[in-house]
Amino acid sequence: MKDAQKPDHISLNTLISRLKEGRFVIPDFQREFEWRPWDINSLMRSIFLDYYIGSLLVWKGKRENFDALSCEIVYGFDNKTGQYPWNYGEGKAEHIVLDGQQRLTALYYAFVGPDVPLPNRVSRAVYYVNVEKFMNEQYDEAFQYEWLSRRLNKVLNNLDLQFEEHIFPLMVVGAGGWELFSWVQGYEDYWNKTRAAAESTGDDSAVEKAVRNAQNAKEFGGHVKGITEQYQIAYIELDRDLAVDKVCDIFTQINSKGIRLDVFDLINALLKPKGLQLKHMWRKASSKFEFVESGKMNVYVLQVMSILCQSYCSPKYLYYLLPGQEKVVRTSDRGLVKEVLIPDIADFEHRWNSAIDELAKAINLLKHPQEFGVSSAQYLPYVAILPVFTALQAVCKDLMPNKRLNAQRKIRHWYWASVFINRYSGSVESTSARDFIDMKAWMTDDDTRPALLQEFEKRFRSLDLRNETKKGTSVYNGIFNLLVLQGARDWMTGNIPQPGDLDDHHIVPASQATGELQGINVHTILNRTPLTAETNRQVINNGLPNSYLPKLMAKSSESQIRALLESHFISPAAFSILLRDPFSPNDYEAFISERERTILEAIESLLIKERFDLSPPLRELDAKIEETELALRKCIVDAFDNNPEKLPSHIEQKLNEAIMRAAKKSVAIDPENFKELSSKLEFADLRELQESIISKANWEHFQSRFGNKETLNAKFGQLAEMRNGIRHSRTVDEITRKEGEAAILWFKQVLGSNE
Repeated sequence: MKDAQKPDHISLNTLISRLKEGRFVIPDFQREFEWRPWDINSLMRSIFLDYYIGSLLVWKGKRENFDALSCEIVYGFDNKTGQYPWNYGEGKAEHIVLDGQQRLTALYYAFVGPDVPLPNRVSRAVYYVNVEKFMNEQYDEAFQYEWLSRRLNKVLNNLDLQFEEHIFPLMVVGAGGWELFSWVQGYEDYWNKTRAAAESTGDDSAVEKAVRNAQNAKEFGGHVKGITEQYQIAYIELDRDLAVDKVCDIFTQINSKGIRLDVFDLINALLKPKGLQLKHMWRKASSKFEFVESGKMNVYVLQVMSILCQSYCSPKYLYYLLPGQEKVVRTSDRGLVKEVLIPDIADFEHRWNSAIDELAKAINLLKHPQEFGVSSAQYLPYVAILPVFTALQAVCKDLMPNKRLNAQRKIRHWYWASVFINRYSGSVESTSARDFIDMKAWMTDDDTRPALLQEFEKRFRSLDLRNETKKGTSVYNGIFNLLVLQGARDWMTGNIPQPGDLDDHHIVPASQATGELQGINVHTILNRTPLTAETNRQVINNGLPNSYLPKLMAKSSESQIRALLESHFISPAAFSILLRDPFSPNDYEAFISERERTILEAIESLLIKERFDLSPPLRELDAKIEETELALRKCIVDAFDNNPEKLPSHIEQKLNEAIMRAAKKSVAIDPENFKELSSKLEFADLRELQESIISKANWEHFQSRFGNKETLNAKFGQLAEMRNGIRHSRTVDEITRKEGEAAILWFKQVLGSNE
């Protein structure tokens, strides 16, 4: 694009002339002219004081682009024929305004003075400079506007009244060079005549005033001449042959008065000539998304459509959603072909409606207290994750029924990893595309596990939960969602509160962070938990835990209250700390440290080891299986002196291959760190541990501990059967469970016997 952008400058005089000729047109996607009267006044002040007013971005137009963007004339433009300016005699439409519409329209309104009211006003505003105040440097009072009235109309039609009251209508600038020269000369002549009249009467004060005003008139005329002829407004002109899809990217980077131009409005403008009113379609659907507090939900619908069509969702790719729009794609043999993603309006409407439905379902899934625990919009970790999350749910729905359960497990793993590594806080559109492609592959191929999951597993322990104090960040909200999913129960009723009743309240109240507890980090998420307002008011009531917890236990048993608090990730150890009397800053720090440990363990157990889908009894069994695997690894490492060469050669080769596959997926994995047996065995499954023990070359190292191979193989089989049932979400029948539990007890006894 280096040759498609031409920076340049234009004088104020020339710019006003081109505005009057209708050379600038406004694309339909732009906001309406909405500056308030004082905004226009402020712009006039900036120009007359020779301040920089920002640059313009325009696109040199051609008829097909004028039509495609449904361009309209500048607000207030004197369009005598009622047609677009490029259609009538004097019309010379040249540029589509991409950035600067509000400023250009303000310039036109103030300097040309069209006989139309300002938007949302009943009267026309007239802008002028009080020359006397301007020359006295009373700039805040010099620039004025008035609503057209009988008095003002009289002034506008009488030059002597303008000169007498020092009113310089800015419309004089818009009228052209001769009228401007004539007004300035007339203003000076008026005060020279006034001076002569005062001299003839001997009124010295009147003479002095007239001399001063005549001098001001001369100097003001020079200033206005300099401003109109020499004041330069910067602009960038995009080449007329620039492709519309590239302009899509440019639109989203533009800011005008702090409001980002929206690609939705662009697509709406491009669809309008095709007979689709996208704004009306969105207005009809928008009520389905009231839960989410975002002004970008209409864009997210388009992004869902785009991801499902072509995996990508940046503004450039949204352009290819237009019915009949050709897209150039590269084939597998590096050739180029053209394809049309959406052939016609009917197909667009079908995809739009499907995206609306899928997005609404995805939001409801996130809201579910047993799925993702987003109890209200303020606790949604990321709004920007919605398009790719929705698209992944849609892909999952289209899988074979027997594959959906495992696919949903993978989506949950990806979602929580994204939350706790702040994945969607940066380049959202490129991240969405990358994640969609990677996750879609992983759904059907277990060997294509995305690298971000490994990153999550390595980084979660370094989360600085103590300093997560701001509601709305992904980690803060993620912890709160976990507490909802954990089934945090109300401290008064023992029930799980309705999502709408929940807010995060302090365990040690903020009001206590004074006196002896002054200086504690009371607002950390580690000191907050989901409670109802009633519980916060009636139970906690600004008291310390060593005050309100005993009152709860007086009406219930200590074991009941402990169990309630455990549902809030408050361990028995943390519970005991909260009861300390007196409760000091050191006790608070001890509580925070213990709760941080508990929450990090919960993240590992529930999210990384994916035990959220398991019932509490199965979670406990899964943890015991893991303990058994770790004990078996240690047994092998000790027997082999941590030497991987003592493994059966085919097992060592399989582990090395697994390490290399993992390293290719994640730069965080360095194969050099997996030279020792203890690290290699992290990639071994139960059956590989079994083979390492019972191999003919190694059995002598283990025979004294395990007795005979037949019993050992049977116990491995029972353990593996139960483990596979739990890990792959299969039904674990009672016999399998009992045998698996017996195998765990056997391994625990055998592996602990020689320690």
